[in-house]
Amino acid sequence: MRALPDPEADARVRADDRGHVFHSWSAQALIDPLPVAGGAGATFWDYAGHSYLDFSSQLVNLNLGHQHPDLVDAITRQASRLATIQPSMANDVRGELARRIAGVAPDGMRKVFFTNGGADANENAVRMARLVTGRRKVLSMYRSYHGNTSTAIALTGDPRRWPNEPADGSTAKFFGPYPYRSPFHSGSLEEETQRALEHLEQTIVLEGAATIAAIVIETIVGTNGVLVPPPGYLAGVRELCDRYGIVYIADEVMVGFGRVGEWFAFQAFDVVPDLITFAKGVNSGYVPLGGVVISDRIAAHFDTLPFPGGLTYSGHPLACAVGVATFEVFERDGILDRVRDLGARVVEPRLRDIASRHPSVGDVRGLGLFWAIELVSDQETREPLVPFNASGTDAAPVAAVAAACKRDGVWPFTHFNRLHVAPPLIIGEGDLVRGLDVIDRALSHADEFTR
Repeated sequence: MRALPDPEADARVRADDRGHVFHSWSAQALIDPLPVAGGAGATFWDYAGHSYLDFSSQLVNLNLGHQHPDLVDAITRQASRLATIQPSMANDVRGELARRIAGVAPDGMRKVFFTNGGADANENAVRMARLVTGRRKVLSMYRSYHGNTSTAIALTGDPRRWPNEPADGSTAKFFGPYPYRSPFHSGSLEEETQRALEHLEQTIVLEGAATIAAIVIETIVGTNGVLVPPPGYLAGVRELCDRYGIVYIADEVMVGFGRVGEWFAFQAFDVVPDLITFAKGVNSGYVPLGGVVISDRIAAHFDTLPFPGGLTYSGHPLACAVGVATFEVFERDGILDRVRDLGARVVEPRLRDIASRHPSVGDVRGLGLFWAIELVSDQETREPLVPFNASGTDAAPVAAVAAACKRDGVWPFTHFNRLHVAPPLIIGEGDLVRGLDVIDRALSHADEFTR
């Protein structure tokens, strides 16, 4: 799908953006954002007439794709009926969405607190845990991203935390499992699980179990590696939390609502957290929305004590209407089954084949429609293709792969020495195969940098 070139619109959008928009995570004079004219399904296009398969689902949030007619219609119908209402009043679509979310959450999790996105979902989940336990400290992984607000960025492990320090000082980090680059020098998945849990327990003891309110874990680490937990790890975390009276918060902001073929990714690992944070896929980001699913035990703490938090746009009707429509699409179109099928039948075997033929590919890993291709300069030593947190010329090898993908009509998601595969869940099988073909060809540029 391609729009007709419109150079005047392209120039106008570029001028307004460069003149007046201050972009996140960027040196403003060193970026050149692509002006986007439109999108449909798994594709979007610019004003120059170039179209791209969206293999990143924007920021891994566009689960039902661009301009899904059911979602657009939900906004239109809700806007014509009741565009907004304050959160202290009851609203039909807000209540229905909360009921539907609770319906796919584990038993004993019947309440939902709505936020504007994932960062404030994590902020409020931590606040709940601190109030319920009477403790302050929160543990999180070094390889993680939990958001850009004060506590969320303190919980974040990746380098975006560094220039924001000090933020919330009552946080501490630990190493999570990473079988390909095991910080525990493990030789098997079983050993990785055992040693990672031993390390976590040592961290709990040394940080002071009686001071720790919560452990926050991305069920599958997202931007920082698509790290799928080895068998037994999350169950072990649950057991440690129970043993030491710690609240287990599952950050499902990126992997919730179908990304790996489950409503919530932790459901693939036979574990139940105390609090679930979500955003992104709950309504594909058509209107900002996030939230916290709360266990009955924690919710009961606030039956007679007020919860000291709130947001003007909590449970905004337009956002919730899209969330309700999202549930209807998932159920009608069998989205969860579709994701599991495409992941197992198309993506995984193709990525395994790609890994077998490219010397730059060290590892491929993932579930459903959420995968990472880890690039190395030497398969034997596993040296990353680019240094940790590389930028400028240091990042050139991965930048060359990304540029090749874009020239061939695929918009990729790259981070450090990885290429992530995270297309919309509604992508056609033909487009999925075509996108993987483009990545296959683009990796020849990474191969040039191997030894």
